[in-house]
Amino acid sequence: MDPNAHLSGVGDRRMAEAARHKTLYEALEALPEGLIGEIFHGQLHTQPRPAPRHQVAASKLGGKLTGPYSDGEGGPGGWWIVDEPEIHFVREKVVFVPDLAGWRRERMPEIPRNPPFEVVPDWICEILSPSTRSKDREIKMPLYARYGVGNAWLIDPDAETLEAYELRGAQWAQLGVYGADDAPAAAPFEVATFRVGDLWR
Repeated sequence: MDPNAHLSGVGDRRMAEAARHKTLYEALEALPEGLIGEIFHGQLHTQPRPAPRHQVAASKLGGKLTGPYSDGEGGPGGWWIVDEPEIHFVREKVVFVPDLAGWRRERMPEIPRNPPFEVVPDWICEILSPSTRSKDREIKMPLYARYGVGNAWLIDPDAETLEAYELRGAQWAQLGVYGADDAPAAAPFEVATFRVGDLWR
């Protein structure tokens, strides 16, 4: 029998004990590179980085909104548009990482120097994938409404659609569903018109 076997067992028990005492947010911070972590309903949820088609759509959409709404080029300005921000709706207990989010500068005059964001965004966008579609629609959207996000977009790369929503009271009102050939003036970014299909083409 290995005379050190009992020491190994003690070490394993100590590691397990430490893991049990680690907070959800500490576990989120310890995730390996390439995993996105979110916390809701008292659990840590992880997912891999999105597929290329998903990433292209997010990048193109961010580019189309940044000029007129963040930089004021051909539009009203007055917004921060941020890719994959870590947003704490309840500090270290309700944490989401939408694909994009936007804040009116009158509500958040400066970008925080260090993560996370703790001001509820005025707009979020989730880009749906087969592995996240149900979570985005059925779990995250109701929670975004609960915490008072004013507008939301859901973009589906497979169907090539954009759905726009506005919070009315405590419920989402659908403003429209737009296909690849549509160029919606969708709230809250009515000036930034673009063909939905251009997000992939």
